[in-house]
Amino acid sequence: MQKIYIAGPDVFERDSIALGKKFVLECKKHGYEGLYPLDNVVDFSQAKHKIAQDIYDANAKMIRECDIVIANLSSFRGKEADTGTVWECGYAHALGKKVYGYMDRASDYIEQFDSKVEEGGMFWDEKDRFIEDFNHPINLMVACSCVKIIHGSFKDVLECIK
Repeated sequence: MQKIYIAGPDVFERDSIALGKKFVLECKKHGYEGLYPLDNVVDFSQAKHKIAQDIYDANAKMIRECDIVIANLSSFRGKEADTGTVWECGYAHALGKKVYGYMDRASDYIEQFDSKVEEGGMFWDEKDRFIEDFNHPINLMVACSCVKIIHGSFKDVLECIK
């Protein structure tokens, strides 16, 4: 049975344990074993740096053990996806894993910027920084490392890859 690592900022939600159980169950219904980061056992009575290292090590191990990563790439605390999730996608891609993403919006990345200035076919944000425009919903480095990014949900990705 192939294993799917479930990446995303869902681990920060108040109902993160219930969400994880739902994702793992969906994986099982589609013939996969779901690996959810919060299923790792970590000793939270240690120093914070040790806890952080243990979480990192456990999640990296899960990614090494999986066949596929499904990542929630929806914007998190800003215009970009969660940085931890982006790292997990890059690590998985470097290991030769198949990475799929899903987002709660379908628009191109550039459409997130309400105040942008066009000069000679290039766009600049309010801080005068170039905004990439490659018809992807997220930064090209993430978009190009994914097999596919869909507008939808975790379940929609499972339907897409079966």
